Amino acid sequence: MTWSEAVENYANYLRFEKNASENTIEAYVSDLQKLQDFAEQNLMNITPITISYEHLQEFLYQVSKINYSERTQARWISSIKGFFSFLLEDELREDNPSALLETPKLGLYLPDTLSLEEIEKLISATEENTDLAKRNRCMIEVLYGCGLRVSELTELQISNINFKENYLKIQGKGDKVRFVPLADYTADFIKNYINNIRSKQKINPKHSDILFLNSRGAQISRQMVFLIIKEIVRKAGIQKNISPHTFRHSFATHLLQNGADLRFIQEMLGHSSITTTEIYTHLNTEELHETILKYHPRNQ
Repeated sequence: MTWSEAVENYANYLRFEKNASENTIEAYVSDLQKLQDFAEQNLMNITPITISYEHLQEFLYQVSKINYSERTQARWISSIKGFFSFLLEDELREDNPSALLETPKLGLYLPDTLSLEEIEKLISATEENTDLAKRNRCMIEVLYGCGLRVSELTELQISNINFKENYLKIQGKGDKVRFVPLADYTADFIKNYINNIRSKQKINPKHSDILFLNSRGAQISRQMVFLIIKEIVRKAGIQKNISPHTFRHSFATHLLQNGADLRFIQEMLGHSSITTTEIYTHLNTEELHETILKYHPRNQ
């Protein structure tokens, strides 16, 4: 069995038996293609059925010399372990060469967040009087105002926006449905985009219900949203590694800082576990120091 065949079989297994989302499948396949490229270039005649633990160690050693984070390497190991567990379960291998691979121990990952001042700078960077700039402003308002994942933004349908009661119906990871309140301010931006920008486009019939469209009238891609955000960040002169997901982190952090209940934030983000949401309870060192000085009885 070739690498391409094995990876394709695994993708179909994830799709049809595990009911994984296309985004998840795409991530696994991308990780495994790096292993495939390494094997085809460096391990002559080694297939997924004959590759050994030592070969996998060599692959991980080589990629560790490149400037990849431990978190990225941990994800690759997770993808590799899942792949070879599938081959073993499907009786395509008699052993699992990845069983002894050790995943790097990761510390608490605190995602970058934006201050309110930085949010305003980014919004100001979209104030050109063009239809595309107005669309981009609307996307930022929805990302930050609703805490959506980028895939949820690009797949958002007009029919799932209730302007009468101001909420979005979102189908998130694992096809879980949640309802996200829509602030009047954000709703007004969406209405303006629909009525004054989107209405002027020649829309691809396949995407007639998709809210955010590209310049050709088709559904905007996740990759395009990433590029748009990067350009807006450049214009705003902000020196942070900002992605569409940063607005989701900022949405949660600002809600928490203003007194929102953690369970409410969990519902808004669509987290199945409160543990995932608890990452937003972090305080930076300066805030913690100020809190101790202000409230600790020994400092009174």
